[in-house]
Amino acid sequence: MSHGKTYRQARARIDRERVYSPVEAVRLLKELPGPKFDETVEAHFRLGVNVRHADQQLRGTLFLPHGTGREVSVAVFAQGEKAKEAEDAGADFVGGDDLAARVQEGFTDFDVAIATPDMMGTVGPLGRILGPQGKRPSPKAGTITFDLAKAVSDIKSGKIEYRTDRTGIVHVAIGKKSFEERALVENYGAVLDEILRAKPAAAKGRYLRSITISSTMGPGVKIDTTRVRDLMEEAAAV
Repeated sequence: MSHGKTYRQARARIDRERVYSPVEAVRLLKELPGPKFDETVEAHFRLGVNVRHADQQLRGTLFLPHGTGREVSVAVFAQGEKAKEAEDAGADFVGGDDLAARVQEGFTDFDVAIATPDMMGTVGPLGRILGPQGKRPSPKAGTITFDLAKAVSDIKSGKIEYRTDRTGIVHVAIGKKSFEERALVENYGAVLDEILRAKPAAAKGRYLRSITISSTMGPGVKIDTTRVRDLMEEAAAV
């Protein structure tokens, strides 16, 4: 793949043979040239898990202490009083069969979908559309619930979902490039802590294979996988 001049300039500033501490990686990434818009910063964790086995798949939620830096749009499948509760909580799209019909027709312009348990008969068939996009409601992610006010509020205030892809990698947005270094390091630390906590008992051998952070249009910066402690102290020293 050929890359543009800005990407090549950024890549030339990265030592490809080196692994950086989280603080060094964030600092370098923020200094790299990039496009004019405020890029999202992502962390990519390659794990020593075999996702063909259900007991080695990771999926869950966590709160980023500084949020993701972007507006999250939420679709809620609910009826009656629960639909009103979702609207009052700030959901962007609310509906029952009508919303399901829109999704069947190709409407997926939202980031997260939430559903009340009684709506799963309607939402279930949408799995072939929402599943590949990571938007299918699930109990594990807290997106199948009757407590819609809390679910919508949590997601709007920085609660994110993570999951392993088919190659055993977890991709998570940890903020914007405009964030202060400390905020990005603390968000990264929160994700790292959660992934370590969620290590499957069935996973054998080396768990953290590699960690890379990158911006939307930029090259990756490798992070030292052994730096898993005292990140908050490092961030405080920034």
